[in-house]
Amino acid sequence: MHLKRLANIASFELVRLFLTKRGLLAVITFSICWLLILRYPIAGSVSLLNSPDFAGFFDSVFGAIGLSKLLSWLAAELAVYWLIALYSFPIFCLFLCGDQIVGDKQRGTLRFLSLRATRAELLIGRFIGQVLILAILLMLTLSATLAILTYRDPALLATALPHSLLLFGYLIVSVMPFIALMSLINTFANSARLAFVFAILFFAGGNIIVGILSWQIPALGMLSFIFPGYQLDQMAGQNAEAILAIGLPLAQTAVLLLLAQRIFARSAL
Repeated sequence: MHLKRLANIASFELVRLFLTKRGLLAVITFSICWLLILRYPIAGSVSLLNSPDFAGFFDSVFGAIGLSKLLSWLAAELAVYWLIALYSFPIFCLFLCGDQIVGDKQRGTLRFLSLRATRAELLIGRFIGQVLILAILLMLTLSATLAILTYRDPALLATALPHSLLLFGYLIVSVMPFIALMSLINTFANSARLAFVFAILFFAGGNIIVGILSWQIPALGMLSFIFPGYQLDQMAGQNAEAILAIGLPLAQTAVLLLLAQRIFARSAL
């Protein structure tokens, strides 16, 4: 792979999101949703988490899975942000990353692009571009959360900043297999909408099938590891070990990208 071509392909993904009407519409929608999140659940997190009634309810309902540990965080805003971002960004990936290759297939430009870059470079470059986009969006929302926290208590910034960088790293790793899954689906889907439908069917239908198989043969419950996001529940309560929180999503990403590359290399343009 040629690094310069990879960089050009990845940077084009940034241009396509931030400098086109369709991309800007997605950014505006995302911004409005997060402004509401920042204004209400995150900005009001201190009074909410410090409420004895809410703390007792939260501990009784979610204590069994370890989420009650979040009540002990000094930066309440980061605790609420962590829960919301951990579950919302993977879902957002399914929408945002639905058009990595299929749009070029529909327009007939994929064959033209393949004359100037290898198929592997196109696939990996688009994947890297989507990761960069999610990293930018994560950094913006996390910075806004830190700004709210600093406005409330500037003394907390010194401890919250390194903690937020750690959360940022975990979040980036968590969304990578979702992006890789959409890269794989893009190799055989005919449209971005159909790619999203395939992703929903993969999670819904796949989990049902694995549940039935594991009910018959308990050892087949290990098949659940193929689904991106398997570790999110344990990560939410800070109960996941490094091998599960980091190793599993990275392994899922590598396998999904390898499958995508094999299928894309043999598919017709």
